[in-house]
Amino acid sequence: MAVELSHIVKVGIADMDIVESPGSIRTSGLGSCVGVVIYDPNKEIAGLAHVMLPDSSLSKGKTINLAKYADTAVPGLLNLLLEAGAYPGFLKAKIAGGAQMFQFSSGNELLRIGPRNVQAVKQQLERLKIPIMSEDTGGNSGRTIEFNPKLGIMNIRTVNKGVTDI
Repeated sequence: MAVELSHIVKVGIADMDIVESPGSIRTSGLGSCVGVVIYDPNKEIAGLAHVMLPDSSLSKGKTINLAKYADTAVPGLLNLLLEAGAYPGFLKAKIAGGAQMFQFSSGNELLRIGPRNVQAVKQQLERLKIPIMSEDTGGNSGRTIEFNPKLGIMNIRTVNKGVTDI
């Protein structure tokens, strides 16, 4: 009997990649960052972007890392999936992260990176007409997520809170 070992694609901070079943895709270190998974359940293919900041207008350099910003990562991830054969009409999303890792005494919105990342990711998914099936966002704890495109399940390990599946 042949045992098929699945591989895990690891996505770093400000990075994105895709995986097909039977593999899975993982990212860790989601504090204020948001992990965005877009997947096609019929083709059993998924992409994951580890978004650091809400808006590429914050970029200071001449070249831009598409995966770093919500407004460029979500469309960029969609393009990767479409190039790999995903069907636009079947795409769904799950998101996690966006914690408020530090407490600030000032009410300065610019310092609320986690909530702003979540809002920016949701705006992009809505603009692209990709429904969010579930999310685990906010709070003040870091997360590691792993997504299985065959099962459509996101496994979330939250610091000091244990493991959940969405």
